Amino acid sequence: MRIGEVAARAGVNAQTLRYYERRGILRKPDRRASGYREYGPETVRVVRFVKRAQELGFTLEEIEDLLRLRGDRRASCADVRSRTKAKLRDIEGRIESLRAMAGALETLLKTCTRDASSRECPILECLEGENDDNDDEAKD
Repeated sequence: MRIGEVAARAGVNAQTLRYYERRGILRKPDRRASGYREYGPETVRVVRFVKRAQELGFTLEEIEDLLRLRGDRRASCADVRSRTKAKLRDIEGRIESLRAMAGALETLLKTCTRDASSRECPILECLEGENDDNDDEAKD
């Protein structure tokens, strides 16, 4: 298959395939005499694997590790499971952090009781920080 066909089947663009090649996620394909890349059907499976893993929050570095495990006959399901557990913990931590941010924003919104025509904004004042002058003095 040529690059356009692989891209279409995998649901990505040709630049993505070239990028994956440069990163080493995809093997360098054979070239036709014309210079066109010639991919095998496994390429589509690998790209789909990458895209599904990205949808689940895995980074390309983590996906490269998963692909190594996929191709390693000595690797076990336990190896993949431990990486998946680590990713889940990471995502749960990010969710907790996002909830804290949302709570802080809700609190800021509740403090903004001035009428809409007022030029002064308590949210902006809060974001500027109350102790900026003191922070500068502490650094001296």
